[in-house]
Amino acid sequence: MPKNELRKNVIAGRNALPKEVVREKSAAIVKRTLELVEYKNAETVMTYVDFRNEVQTAEIINHALQNGKRLVVPITDTPNRRLIPSQLINYPDDLTPGTWNILEPKPECVRPVAPEEIDLVIVPGVAFDTAGNRLGYGGGFYDRFLPLTGAATVFVSLAFELQIRPNVYPHEHDVPVHLLITEERLLDFRNMRK
Repeated sequence: MPKNELRKNVIAGRNALPKEVVREKSAAIVKRTLELVEYKNAETVMTYVDFRNEVQTAEIINHALQNGKRLVVPITDTPNRRLIPSQLINYPDDLTPGTWNILEPKPECVRPVAPEEIDLVIVPGVAFDTAGNRLGYGGGFYDRFLPLTGAATVFVSLAFELQIRPNVYPHEHDVPVHLLITEERLLDFRNMRK
């Protein structure tokens, strides 16, 4: 199955989930995420702001802000095909619909953060396999951004079980994640890559 077809199929399946199911499954995934040692130890956490039935991240954003972490969200710089990490201080007041209508910091609330200062990145994705490979939305923004982070930065993806597939057809420039959390399990791929 070509990547585009897989992407379409998984997004359709995710979009078909009723709102209350998304809420319930997201709550289970977020609970696991907040219990991670890597999250607890992280001083600077970057997360996506959920959009269109993605695993919901509002609780992670609020938790990080209330617990003194530096919380960072991405700004999509489409002309330069890159992500700009920006510190978020007031949630959701500092946000406004940006690229593709995804919430990002308002121009007056942009506070750039150096990628290498981020301890943990919560990486969005459409589909994942059980080797940590991810299929994104097709722009390559995260595959260009993640290599700019520090050597110790942990990449975590949150996904519903329906997003786990046998093969996501990774290319050599695709950046795999270290941890994948679903409503049913936590997969750690770090030992596979040593």
